[in-house]
Amino acid sequence: MKVLEDNKRTVDDYIFRFLPKRNEVAEISLLYRMMRDYPARSGKGLRSSLCLLTCEAFGGQEEKALVTASAFELFHNWILVHDDIEDMSEMRRKQPVLHLKYGIPLAINAGDALHGRMWDLLLTNRNILGDGKTLQILQEIRRTVNETTEGQHMELTWVKENRWDLTEEDYLKMCTKKTSWFTCISPCRAGAIIADADPENLETLTRFGADLGIAFQIRDDILNLTGEEAKYGKEISGDIWEGKRTLVLIRLLKVSNKRDRNLILSIMNKKREEKTRREVLLIRNLMKDYGAIDFARRRAERLAHRARLSLTQISRSFKDDNAKDVLFAMVDFMVSREW
Repeated sequence: MKVLEDNKRTVDDYIFRFLPKRNEVAEISLLYRMMRDYPARSGKGLRSSLCLLTCEAFGGQEEKALVTASAFELFHNWILVHDDIEDMSEMRRKQPVLHLKYGIPLAINAGDALHGRMWDLLLTNRNILGDGKTLQILQEIRRTVNETTEGQHMELTWVKENRWDLTEEDYLKMCTKKTSWFTCISPCRAGAIIADADPENLETLTRFGADLGIAFQIRDDILNLTGEEAKYGKEISGDIWEGKRTLVLIRLLKVSNKRDRNLILSIMNKKREEKTRREVLLIRNLMKDYGAIDFARRRAERLAHRARLSLTQISRSFKDDNAKDVLFAMVDFMVSREW
């Protein structure tokens, strides 16, 4: 936790020095204030830390990865602004979501503005890494934007088309795209590229990040059902309200009897505003009674175990033992966290 906190403080300082503060035009000053809103809220800084730690583990210098690590935090924040609108979420990091504070049109534009600044920031790598390596990093993040939006589109389409014929494999594919690429795979690959790691390690890092990212998402799905809102920072049971196709829900539909399955679908087919708190609580209780939450927890632990095996293979090329130890600890944290 201390490493996470220290890294986040360093990255936050860099981000807030980079983002504009004010403009002579009042409306643009409001935009700048909105752009700083999500980055200023308390977060874990996992993506930036994975980038910095992987770079250090391969013998690279933290300062050379700072721009890229900060860009991953901007990536996370602009995509959250859009994600909260698409999911009709209400809470983000213990506060109302941006579009509830300022309205949907302004929030969309602020997310777009953060997206643009992310590319601006990445281009400053030319002064640190040179043109060739800067282009490599740009290509990594270009792919990550594509993977993430494809995964998000899968999930949104499932809700829009009222799909319930989903399997665990469908969920894993969606999570790899939506969560793993921008949470784990790309930050780790970028850190390795900056440190001049052997290219063969990039493929192993992709497997490591894919497993760890899915485990992270499953843990998030579980916390959405069982966590404490004060710690978790988002609406408890929000996934049920929003109709999310989580691994827990997919498992519940697979193992429940016909009567309960029909009841579950009758509730989940309703729009958010049509559901009642009693119905949402009923779904949560059925998830517990049928062991769907425990099933998801075991799946996350197995994925984390696979991630550790991949990290063990990669660690043979590591040059910094402290960074290596923290990376292994990060795996444990991401599947046991309470927030």
